[in-house]
Amino acid sequence: MADLQAALAAQVSAALAAEFGAEYAGADPLIRPSSFADFQANVALALSKRLHLPPREVAERLAGHLGNAVMCERAEVSGPGFINLTLRDNWIGDQATSQLSDPRLGVTRAEPARRVVVDYSGPNVAKELHAGHLRATAVGDAVVRVLEHLGHTVIRAAHLGDWGTQFGMLIEHAIDVGERATSEQLASGEFTAFYQAARVKFDADPSFAHRSRQRVVQLQAGDEQALRLWRMLVAESMAYLRRVYDRLDITLTDADMDPESFYNPMLADVCAELEAKGIAVISDGALCAFPPGFTGRGGRPVPVMLRKSDGGYGYASTDMAAIRYRLLDLGASRIIYVVGSEQHQHLEMVFAVARQAGWLTDAASAEHAVIGLMTGLGGQRLQTRSGEQVKLVDLINEAVERAEEVIKDRYDEPEQRGQIAEAVGIGALKYGDLSVARSSSYVLDFDRLLALTGNTGPYLQYATARIRSIFQRADLRPADATGPITLSEPAERALALRLLGFGTAVAETAQTAEPHKLAAFLFETASDFTTFYEQCPVLKAQDRSVRSSRLALAALTLRVLLTGLDLLGIPVPERM
Repeated sequence: MADLQAALAAQVSAALAAEFGAEYAGADPLIRPSSFADFQANVALALSKRLHLPPREVAERLAGHLGNAVMCERAEVSGPGFINLTLRDNWIGDQATSQLSDPRLGVTRAEPARRVVVDYSGPNVAKELHAGHLRATAVGDAVVRVLEHLGHTVIRAAHLGDWGTQFGMLIEHAIDVGERATSEQLASGEFTAFYQAARVKFDADPSFAHRSRQRVVQLQAGDEQALRLWRMLVAESMAYLRRVYDRLDITLTDADMDPESFYNPMLADVCAELEAKGIAVISDGALCAFPPGFTGRGGRPVPVMLRKSDGGYGYASTDMAAIRYRLLDLGASRIIYVVGSEQHQHLEMVFAVARQAGWLTDAASAEHAVIGLMTGLGGQRLQTRSGEQVKLVDLINEAVERAEEVIKDRYDEPEQRGQIAEAVGIGALKYGDLSVARSSSYVLDFDRLLALTGNTGPYLQYATARIRSIFQRADLRPADATGPITLSEPAERALALRLLGFGTAVAETAQTAEPHKLAAFLFETASDFTTFYEQCPVLKAQDRSVRSSRLALAALTLRVLLTGLDLLGIPVPERM
C-alpha cells in the first residue's frame, strides 16, 4: 500500500497532465487533511497565475477529472479554489486490506537514502545524566529509529565530554582519594558527589588547583599515569551510561560515543585550514572566525573562538573539527544536532563557518533540532529541595514507583506487577516528552503523564492491550485476521482512513526530526480505535463477514500502534 497522500498526489498530477499538459504534472498538489472532506488539494491557487486562469476555474476543471478517479467518490470545489476530496469506502477498505498484508504497513523506503549523523544525548564523563538529558536522549533516539526504518544510513553520535581542563581536577582528586576508592565510588554511580568534592577542593585549595592545572598539561602530553586515571574515569562512566540507556531502551552503544578526545588531534589542522583560507584571524591574541550576520551589542561581530590566546582549544574548536569530519570523512549528507535551545546561535555560527570553508555545501545539510526545557510544576526549574539538578535515574525510579501505584490493584504477583510498572512508568516518561513539540517546554506532571486517558503513554499501551484481549477472547492470533476489510459504519471508515496515513506520519517525522508528529498520529489512531470499539461490535457481530472484517481492522490497528510505538522507543507490555 503506497503512502496515502502520495497516492492522492499521483491522482492530482494525472489530472493536471490530462487537463493542462504534461509540463504541469510536476506541480505540488498541496494535499492537506480537510474538515469538510477527507482531504483538500490546494494546487489550483498556486497554479492560477502560471495558467493565467482564475483559481476557481482551474479547480473546477481538475475536479472534473478527480471526481471520476478510482479512489475518489467526490471532488467538490469550495471557496476561491479549494478541491475537497472524499474517498470511496470500498477503495479505503481495499487499501486497508492491502496494508494488513504489507510488512511495512504502507511506509515506503526513502529515495534516495541518505547518510545521516544524529548528534544527541550529550553525556559527560564523571557526571551523571540529569533530568534535562531525557529530552535530547529520547528525541534523538526516536529520530534515529524513524530514519533507519525509512532506509537511511544513520550514524549515532553521542558527543561525549571526555576532555578539557576539568579532567586535571578530577584526576588529581582521584590520586588524593586513591584509585581503588575512586573506582568503588564511581561504580556505585556517585559521580555527582565525586565531582563536587573535587570542585570544592579546587576552589578552596590553591595548591590543589595548581596541581590540577599541571595535571591537565600532563594529560594532554600523554603522561601514562594521567592517561590511566583518565581511562578509568571514562570506563566507569561508560558502564553507568550503558545501565541508564539500557533501562530507557536507548539504542546508543559504546561504539556510538563520539568523544571530544577523538577530535583533539584534528584541532590544529582545522585551525590552520581556516586561517589559510582567510576565515580565521588573530583577534586579541586568539584565533577567531567571524561569520557574517552574527553581531552582539553595539553591532560588534560575534566570534567563534577557535584557539585561545594561551594556545588552548575550547568546545567551539571541537565542534568545528566534528562537523568537518562528519561531512568530509564520514560523507554525511545530513547532520542533525539534537541539543538545547541555548546552543542555537553557536550551532548556526558553526554551520556558517563550515559553509565558508566549503565543507558544508548544497549537497548536504546541517540542522539544529531545538530541544525545549522540562520544568517542574509552576514552570520552575526542575530541581531537588537542596537546589541540585534532578538525576535522570531518580526521575526514572519515581516514574516507575508511581506507575506501580496506578496498577497495583490489577496484579497480585509482585514480579509481574514490577515488570509492567517498569514499562508503564518509562513509557509514560518518554511518551510525555515525545508527544510535545521538541522545541517547546513542558511541565513534568506525573499525574498527567500516567493517566490512562488522554494523550499519554499509558493510554496508548492500554489500547494495544485492549486489542490483544479481543483476540485472546476469540482464541485467535492477530496474524490469523486477514480480512478482507469492508466498511459499513462511520467509525470503521474513520479508523481505516486514519491507518492509511501511517506512512505519511513516519515520513513527516523523518523530514522534520519532530517525533511529536508520529506521537500525535498514534494518539489519534488509538482514539479512533476506542470509538470503533464502542460503536462497532467485533466478537458479537451477527454477520460472520462483518466479524472477520472488524477483526482484521483491529489487527491492523495493533500492528500500526506497535510499530509506531517501537519507532518512538516506547515499551509496550503484553497486559495492563
